[in-house]
Amino acid sequence: MSSSTDGEYWSARGLPSVFKHKLLSSYIPSFGGMTGSRNKRVVYLDGYAGEGRYEDGTEASAEIAMRVACDHQRQRSVQWSCFFVERKAESFARLSAVAESYRNQGVRAQVHKGDVSSVLPQVMAAATGEPLFLFLDPCGLCLPFDQLVNVLAHQRPKQAWPPTELLMNFSMMAVRRLGGNARSNKGLEASSQRFDAVCGGTWWREYYTGGPRAEAAAKADVPVDEAVAREYAKRLGRATGMTVRSVPVYKAPHHTTAVYHLVFATRSQHGLWVFGDAVARARDAWWDTLDLMDGALFSMRPDPTQLEAEAVPAIARNLEALLRKGQPIKLVDHTLDLFGTYYGQVKEPVARKAVKHLHQQGGTATNGQGPKPRNLIVQPPRAYPRTA
Repeated sequence: MSSSTDGEYWSARGLPSVFKHKLLSSYIPSFGGMTGSRNKRVVYLDGYAGEGRYEDGTEASAEIAMRVACDHQRQRSVQWSCFFVERKAESFARLSAVAESYRNQGVRAQVHKGDVSSVLPQVMAAATGEPLFLFLDPCGLCLPFDQLVNVLAHQRPKQAWPPTELLMNFSMMAVRRLGGNARSNKGLEASSQRFDAVCGGTWWREYYTGGPRAEAAAKADVPVDEAVAREYAKRLGRATGMTVRSVPVYKAPHHTTAVYHLVFATRSQHGLWVFGDAVARARDAWWDTLDLMDGALFSMRPDPTQLEAEAVPAIARNLEALLRKGQPIKLVDHTLDLFGTYYGQVKEPVARKAVKHLHQQGGTATNGQGPKPRNLIVQPPRAYPRTA
């Protein structure tokens, strides 16, 4: 039995972790599948791996990755090389036992005790010429910004292949705590400097000490901690040349402040598409779990049927706008423009329904039938003149 706060955490899975784990279990098999069509090997790093499994037997993030690796091993589709890092001795011992059971099934799973920074050189060497997925889920602050950018943009090729993707926990509780620290004359400067390193500068302090950034957040009616998370994602995207999406994760529907943001970075339109679908599925799992925990909250859940009914014509309008140049488009090449505000809200099949809806309105010559929605090539209406 684990002790103190860790014991409480590992006794059973909390609601925010339901979202996170469903997202992982939906996305990383697809990452393996997308890259496996060209390369039969994938390198995976979980830099803050914990115990791997909850005391009630529920899979945690590390075991989810090992199960996916095991499934692909049986299918002889993709060979995963998994690295797990955990610094706490008791959690390391428990994680090692979980990993041993998967190694006995042929999974390549290395467990390291210590800090993720010390293992990164080995991971990067193993990933030379191979797809790499980084999952960084600390309880507090993550890697320094410069180190993260070095891995994503300097050590890894900036071209599409081999792909590099990141899913990272950006702790909003840490942001709020350190924001209070920045406001106080008695705040510990060492703590603020640690966050300076994580953020890649002192810019975050301006949200808490007044000035243009704080004024802009107030004018936009955005809480300062949320503004910090959004700015972090923008800066990470600019520094790495990757597309970055930041997804807030909450403890309960009535909460207005997130526990953390899950920050996703990719250079792949396919990855961006599949991640949006995975986020939508994770939202459903979050609500399903909440309904089981407290049926009285069911009335707070957005009606999936109504959400889809609103999303289909909205996505169809976005598609119509994309077709106005008179050129056919492949849906996956226009993920964010296509889904718009419904990105991460609705699952992939809604895109097909939007194509069919637009076809019925005469807005496309494509009837929506055929391959997976992401791979649909949608033609403009025959009446549109083609433009250069």
